[in-house]
Amino acid sequence: MPPHILVTNDDGVQSRGLLALKQALETVGRVSVIAPDSNRSAIGRGITIHRPLHVEEVTLADGSRAHATDGTPVDCVRFAVLGLLGEVPDAIVSGINLGMNLGDDVTYSGTVAAAFEGILLGWPAMAVSQAMPMPGGDQWDDAAYDFRAVADFAARLVPTLLEPRFPRRVLLNVNAPGVPSERLTEARVTHLGRRVYNDELVLVSDEGRRRRYSIYGTPPSYRREEGTDFAAIDDQAISVTPLHFDLTDVEGLDRLGALGLPDAVSGDRSDG
Repeated sequence: MPPHILVTNDDGVQSRGLLALKQALETVGRVSVIAPDSNRSAIGRGITIHRPLHVEEVTLADGSRAHATDGTPVDCVRFAVLGLLGEVPDAIVSGINLGMNLGDDVTYSGTVAAAFEGILLGWPAMAVSQAMPMPGGDQWDDAAYDFRAVADFAARLVPTLLEPRFPRRVLLNVNAPGVPSERLTEARVTHLGRRVYNDELVLVSDEGRRRRYSIYGTPPSYRREEGTDFAAIDDQAISVTPLHFDLTDVEGLDRLGALGLPDAVSGDRSDG
């Protein structure tokens, strides 16, 4: 049987990016959609634990049915693997995100978080994002994006994702430049680059003892280094970065062991 693929995102169930991804993946498998009912961008690996979650069936722009929830992208993946669809998916594909998820940004991204949840639970997973179509454009205007090239590329990457030799604890983070398909140069295997954040503290209003500040908003930059996801996008190539979830600093284990740890119990503690 063709693989069963869960599609989710963090831009909301009615995003054109999600629809383009779903339609492209239907050429390689059976597709189900569970996605947030509204935008959940930059929510990272947030989950909903203090209230029940609502789910409703909705109709997408192509007439197909999907599940929308007031939860997070990670919640959507949990719904799928816990049986909401009647069968568990064979793979998780998250996107297509409006705007890229490169370098350090992956730690904030709800799109990448959904894919991380997939590999955490043992399912092959991919996150797909695309750059804004033009510098200074409105990132959230999905009508300005042409998703066809990256959606088709993601569909053709699914067999690699499902290949038995592909490690199950690794997700593929795919980013595409915002250029027409004829201007794409190639696809590259890359590593994460380093983002440079240009945030600043700006006082917006002062109302007695209550103040309002803006600390985000200035566009970030990055370090240009060959082999990184940023360099690929600069060269109008699709970037494919394998990511895993092991945050342990292996070299740090030896360093910490050599430095030693304090006793678990203070030496001046009395026994009586």
